[in-house]
Amino acid sequence: MFLFVSISLAADRRVPPNNALVVRTSVGKGTPGFTKIQDAVNALDVKNSTAQAIFIFPGTYNEQVYIPALKSPLTIYGYTQDTSSYERNQVTITHNFSQKTVDGGNDKTATVRAWSTNFKMYNINLVNTYGKGSQALALSAQATNQGYYACQFKGYQDTILTNKGSHVFANSLIVGVTDFIFGQHASTWFDRVDIRVLSANLGYITANGRDSASDQSYFVINNSTVAAADGNNVSAGTFYLGRPWRSYARVVFQRTTLSLVVNAAGWRVWNTGEENIDHVLFGEFENSGPGASGKRASFGSKLAAPVRIGTILGTGWANATFVDRGYLSSGV
Repeated sequence: MFLFVSISLAADRRVPPNNALVVRTSVGKGTPGFTKIQDAVNALDVKNSTAQAIFIFPGTYNEQVYIPALKSPLTIYGYTQDTSSYERNQVTITHNFSQKTVDGGNDKTATVRAWSTNFKMYNINLVNTYGKGSQALALSAQATNQGYYACQFKGYQDTILTNKGSHVFANSLIVGVTDFIFGQHASTWFDRVDIRVLSANLGYITANGRDSASDQSYFVINNSTVAAADGNNVSAGTFYLGRPWRSYARVVFQRTTLSLVVNAAGWRVWNTGEENIDHVLFGEFENSGPGASGKRASFGSKLAAPVRIGTILGTGWANATFVDRGYLSSGV
């Protein structure tokens, strides 16, 4: 069984790294910096190939943030007294765009639109407050080699779009109701993630949009938990692990604790008349909890072995700059 690793013993991060751009809710004489995160992003050197960083002091920042393609690696840090956990995060970025309020597709609704490679984010909460009724993203991850560590992602429909390249989400919280982990072309490793569902009559955790046998898209949820969000009364069997947005969808839940909110069938077709199940891989391996039992859908699979992280991120994953191994389960 994969074991949790200890993450550098609850270190704090209350001082900006050297040369980091700084964001605060207010600035004045003797306290340099920016009051908007987007202003700090706009101040980055787009031609520089040396690693850059942004440090955000505590507060709630009501804005949409667009991170364009950079030549350098970029890390955005949130102020925290415990880098190992999302529970004590003190930085929140929030917005409320939806497809009903903006044009341009899912990406344009996201609170944070991340379009740069070799990008990492630590200890920040991303929230889309639009709620029920339309696609409304907290995060749109649109470039390869991105890692999100000890973060919170909160929405209702389509919370996280993991869409292109290789991504990692570790030791984080993901909240939603409808297709709230979705994307078409990304290979994504979710590790030690707490997936929390809101009160609803019906919900789906994942919606993978892999549309051909040659597409790399693959979601693996490893060593994680699925349960109702705090304060939400969710009936047993309300949520499915996923449904296939496209007919070659690939999703695996492994060594994950599933509460009673998970339907006994596990998986569901996309829609009646558009099932999209001909070529899917919907797999499970050594899951536990009351939601791990029951007669699964005929197109679900019980795997003989776990999916390894190298299958998702490639053979050089351990040395990749966007992968922080300190946040991952051992033995992956």
